[in-house]
Amino acid sequence: MLLALDTASPTVTVALHDGTDVLASATAADGMRHGEQLAPLIQQVLDRAGARPGDLTAIAVGAGPGPFTGLRVGLVTARTMGHVLSIPVHGVCSLDALAVEAVESGTVDGDFLVATDARRKEVYLASYDARGMRTGDPLVDRPAVLATETPVVGEGAVLYPDAFPNARGPMRPDAAWLARAVVGERVRLLEPEPLYLRRPDAEIPRAPKAVLSDVTPTP
Repeated sequence: MLLALDTASPTVTVALHDGTDVLASATAADGMRHGEQLAPLIQQVLDRAGARPGDLTAIAVGAGPGPFTGLRVGLVTARTMGHVLSIPVHGVCSLDALAVEAVESGTVDGDFLVATDARRKEVYLASYDARGMRTGDPLVDRPAVLATETPVVGEGAVLYPDAFPNARGPMRPDAAWLARAVVGERVRLLEPEPLYLRRPDAEIPRAPKAVLSDVTPTP
């Protein structure tokens, strides 16, 4: 069984896939409580499916791009569970999962983009072909710089309609589609490391610079 989870957006989402279909899924949206919500959601999904942690054979986790804190919660949880259960952990670009859902649900029928909220009045964005395969690396920038008439899937398009007038759903990553994408080999599997695209807000303070004196020492 594959456990899938994503914490790259304000939505915390978890799903369980048995290799044939999604057995159970759960979602919670409270942007500042990823750490409190994830473990109960995992247990809830396992209980609904009548499964135990020992039944898992792999874990797939959304690797972002996304905010530092949210990504850390999901990735650390996935890696810890993988280590304890001795099962593989795969990272997946969260934008890729959105792209697969958009194609399979029919909201796009040609080349398109996926844009999610990067905060600071910016978006994370990546381009995709009609099959939902990513054609370039994700990037982060201001909507005005990335403005396009091309269909754009995701919350980023809805937040900035002037830059992205051709908005399409879905809005945020869904673990059920993440699981389907992995099982169906529709996405590239990555190391379970975060795709931040920019430095986190919290940084270790740098050592103070040395100040050079302009006073000439007396011989």
